[in-house]
Amino acid sequence: MMWTRRKLLGHCTVLALASVGLPSKAAGAQVILVVGDSLSAEYGLERGKGWVTLLEQRLAADKLPATVVNASISGDTTSGGRSRLPTLLKQHKPTLVVLELGGNDALRGLPLNMTRDNLQAMARAAKAVGAKVLVLGMQVPPNYGRQYSDDFAALFQSVAKAENTALVPFLLKGVADVPNAEALFQADRIHPREQAHPIMLANVWVGLKPLLR
Repeated sequence: MMWTRRKLLGHCTVLALASVGLPSKAAGAQVILVVGDSLSAEYGLERGKGWVTLLEQRLAADKLPATVVNASISGDTTSGGRSRLPTLLKQHKPTLVVLELGGNDALRGLPLNMTRDNLQAMARAAKAVGAKVLVLGMQVPPNYGRQYSDDFAALFQSVAKAENTALVPFLLKGVADVPNAEALFQADRIHPREQAHPIMLANVWVGLKPLLR
C-alpha cells in the first residue's frame, strides 16, 4: 500500500454524511445500516458512485427486498460510531448492520484495545436489537511496523470471533494490495477512485450475501 501516516492524519477531521434510502416497511424486507468512515461516505467521489450505493443497486438487480441506510461519516472513529449507534438503531431498526470503522483509530494512534472494545460493543448493541452484523476489516500501511500492522488486522478477526459475526478480513483487498495500486486511488493516495468501489463491493458481497437469507 502507498499510504503515508502524515497524509492520512491530515484527513481525519473531514466530515461528510451520506445517506441512501429510508427504512423499508415492506414485510420481509431487509434494512441494512452501514456505519463507516470516508471509505463508505463517498469521499472525493461523485454522489452515487461509492460501494454503498453500488450495493443498493446490486440488491435491486438481484430483486432482493432491502433498503440501505448509509450512516457513514468521513473521519469517524470507532468511538464516534459507538456513540452514534444507539440512535441509529432506534431510528432505522436495521435487520443487518455493517461496521466499517477502525482505520481512523490507527491513524490517531488510539490503543488497539480501545478499538476492539468499541467494535465489540457496537456488535453487541446491534445483536441486542435482533440485527445480524458484518465487520469489515482494515489494514494499515507497512510503515506502522510489522507487529502493529499484524495486531491491527487481527483485531477485526478477534471481534468477529468473539461476537460470532460475519467478517470481511480486508475491505481494500484487490485495491491497496495489488501492483500499481496508486492507479486505484485518488490524488491523495488515501481514498479509492470510483473504479475501485466495485472491487470493494465485491469484497463486501461475499460476507453480506449469506446474511440476507
